[in-house]
Amino acid sequence: MTAAAMPDVELVAVTYLRSLLPQGVFVGTEWPATIEERLPVVAVSLGGGGSRQRSITADRVLDIDVLAATKSQARQLVADVSAHLLAAAGTAQPGARIYGVDETSVVWLPFEAAPETDPIPRYVLVMSMVIRPA
Repeated sequence: MTAAAMPDVELVAVTYLRSLLPQGVFVGTEWPATIEERLPVVAVSLGGGGSRQRSITADRVLDIDVLAATKSQARQLVADVSAHLLAAAGTAQPGARIYGVDETSVVWLPFEAAPETDPIPRYVLVMSMVIRPA
């Protein structure tokens, strides 16, 4: 059997979301250095996973931080991110085929950059994907 490396699910999700979210939304795999100046922010990180069918498909978990200027904006953006990723099920993206997508949880978790600053509205969205190489 030939070994096949599984796709970089962070890159797949970021590339996909960048093509769908409005211009001006920062989408990446890390928070920008000056987060208060770059809002809104969608930061995608690999949160775990494993093989479903060895060398064929993999389960991957994505932890997605969604930050915005207001709680209402953050709530709408997290709903949009979830909807877009759910719609990716059954599609082929550059480097990957996405077989299934599920929303695992959404948690309200404001971010306080420093004790003297106001908290930044933030949701943490956890999504899971079943993927394979394209």
